[in-house]
Amino acid sequence: MLEGELTDPRIAPCYVTEVVLAPGGKSCRVFVAVEGDEAEEDDTLEGLMAARGFVRSQIRERMGVRHVPELTFQIDRSAKMKGRMEELLGRAEKRKKKQAAKAGETQPPPVS
Repeated sequence: MLEGELTDPRIAPCYVTEVVLAPGGKSCRVFVAVEGDEAEEDDTLEGLMAARGFVRSQIRERMGVRHVPELTFQIDRSAKMKGRMEELLGRAEKRKKKQAAKAGETQPPPVS
């Protein structure tokens, strides 16, 4: 529904990563990952918040329920953060191997 039926040009290609329903069922947070930079994330969030009434009505119609919780959209940056953390850990590992190799070259050979 996010990409196919919402025609707001502010909405970049995105997908829902998680939906957290409040205990009472009156509200829920919809986490959305956006393919793009921070400006596109902000624009997409604005577009989704503007379209939340339409999204709620579509959910109500498609699911055949009387009550649909209030929707709040949030950007999910966990995939980007994971990629960045893996990159940093990879760099640290390379640096560690390089230092170990350097230290191995400078040590004198073992005496037998």
